[in-house]
Amino acid sequence: MTATPSPMRAILQRTPVMPILTLHEAQWAGDLAQALVRGGITVFEVVMRTPQSVAALRAMREATPEAWIGMGTLMTAEDVHTAIQAGAKFGVSPGLTPELAAAIAATAFPFLPGVATASEVMQARAWGLKELKYFPAQGAVGAGWIKDMSGVFPDVLFCPTGGIRPPDIPAYLKLPNCCTVGGSWVVPAELLKDRDWVGITALAQQASAFATP
Repeated sequence: MTATPSPMRAILQRTPVMPILTLHEAQWAGDLAQALVRGGITVFEVVMRTPQSVAALRAMREATPEAWIGMGTLMTAEDVHTAIQAGAKFGVSPGLTPELAAAIAATAFPFLPGVATASEVMQARAWGLKELKYFPAQGAVGAGWIKDMSGVFPDVLFCPTGGIRPPDIPAYLKLPNCCTVGGSWVVPAELLKDRDWVGITALAQQASAFATP
């Protein structure tokens, strides 16, 4: 019998590319979400780095209820509760602390904590977290590290982020322990500023095309 994947793993398996979004204007967030979904991308992360991030996530949830929208850069238990109250379906962090791990465990919130070393992977696994963000991946460089980890931690699934561009993606997705990469290139600042939804949909289509046939 095939084991049911964890909620976070099931979310990652929905998309080969997860756009990472920094949003300064919530009023356009719904339009952006619809542009991404039209391009075949239904999983994306809104980072909690701007005053409009929570309002933007709520607007995206309302505009695209079929999408799986997470909130990133969560660093404290308070951040986790804020993301849940905003309607985020998962959380992402650059690292992991005991406080953050306890908040995740208490809420059963699907979560993708960041790691950069084997020791950090071991600590995350000790807390029961086996879907991890490898950050910073530094473009194509991180593929070698993730490949090396596959034999040591065969139960861990990595989502690399940090400087990854389209030419780098195939090297990651061919690895047995990576099915998704994160990147901001799907929504360039200039296209968002111009509200070029057609252009963003085209980039989303390019991203979704990386899915394994």
